[in-house]
Amino acid sequence: MSRAGSRNTGATAADVPVIETRALEKIYSEGTEAEVIALRGVDLRIMRGEFVAIMGPSGSGKSTLMNLIGALDTPSAGVYLCDGVDVSTLDREELATLRRDKIGFVFQGFNLLPRMSALDNVAMPLGYANVPPAERRERAQAALEAVGLGARTGHRPSELSGGQQQRVAIARALINRPPVLLADEPTGALDTKTGEEILALFKRLRDEGHTVVLITHDPDVAAHADRTYVMRDGQLDEESGAGSRDSGFDSNPNPDPNPQSRLSTDARPVIPNPGSKS
Repeated sequence: MSRAGSRNTGATAADVPVIETRALEKIYSEGTEAEVIALRGVDLRIMRGEFVAIMGPSGSGKSTLMNLIGALDTPSAGVYLCDGVDVSTLDREELATLRRDKIGFVFQGFNLLPRMSALDNVAMPLGYANVPPAERRERAQAALEAVGLGARTGHRPSELSGGQQQRVAIARALINRPPVLLADEPTGALDTKTGEEILALFKRLRDEGHTVVLITHDPDVAAHADRTYVMRDGQLDEESGAGSRDSGFDSNPNPDPNPQSRLSTDARPVIPNPGSKS
């Protein structure tokens, strides 16, 4: 068995975190005047079947952490275990296998191939796993039905709405049955109603045993998760509550100085005109 598929046999799958980092650091241009410390001693532990949000503004380090969790980059220091596997022990081929089998990626921009149908987009990762063509199409059909697109399998991305394209992307991310679904700003290109539908889908996937890690800058989106972490200047802290109520992170840096103006007309107090006769 390859190292990418091995783990500590002394523990059951339920006992092994699907994501665990210990004192993880990432430094760019180390030792130069341009040195940037993107991550500072990040400790993170996510168990199977959790829905976790990692929140922070641009430049906080959340994208760097996402790249490390997705095995797209290597840390400067610290340890990263993905489903019990020490990622630093893997060679290039084993890293590719880990990304294929352990992590499903969902991006803000969908990243669908425009000339391929929804079915073919979803089935594509199975080709890299040497799955026979007939089985690919069968599994892709089932994955699309699971996200509510069983009747749209022959449609190309241009023939689908934004929410439908994101559902195709989620089905593709799940096609290899990875233990981790890593979603980077998955609702950023969607309207509020469609975004809520995608978040509801993530909750259903969690209930079915998937682990969902959501990267976002929006406290309202993070509030849907079971647990919320906030990145600030490369440091990661778990919040006691979810979303903007407890995070101390304000998605609206310019709040309305007159909250009364946001009330509906019916809710506003009626102020009599001094010049009126009533």
